[in-house]
Amino acid sequence: MPQAPEIIQRYFDAFNVGDTEGMLARLSTDIEHHVNEGQIRVGKTKFAEFCAHMDHCYSEFLSDMVIFGNHDDTRGAAEFIVNGTYKATDEGLPEAHGQTYKLPAGSFFSLKDGLICRVVTYYNLSDWIKQVS
Repeated sequence: MPQAPEIIQRYFDAFNVGDTEGMLARLSTDIEHHVNEGQIRVGKTKFAEFCAHMDHCYSEFLSDMVIFGNHDDTRGAAEFIVNGTYKATDEGLPEAHGQTYKLPAGSFFSLKDGLICRVVTYYNLSDWIKQVS
């Protein structure tokens, strides 16, 4: 069975090529998705809906990735840079007109039976708003 860092790397590899199905394949059916400044979404359907919304509003590629895992492969974390383009205005945020941004971010993971069962992502929303305003 793959170890936590390998599972997390495969999840982010799928993200970087826009492969939502590949991301979903790494998730448990009861995935808990904690987004920065947002509500917790539970389940693959809610996760897929979030991905579709993000794909509509943003084009992002993650670089400078560093991935960590604990000794029993139940927890992991990643630090990275989000390189993005703001394509379509997201509700409650500044108007989009193709602005680019570069933002440090991090994610924390819980894993069970070789699948990700919790994803928590953090970034500095004020910094992002400043970059796109």
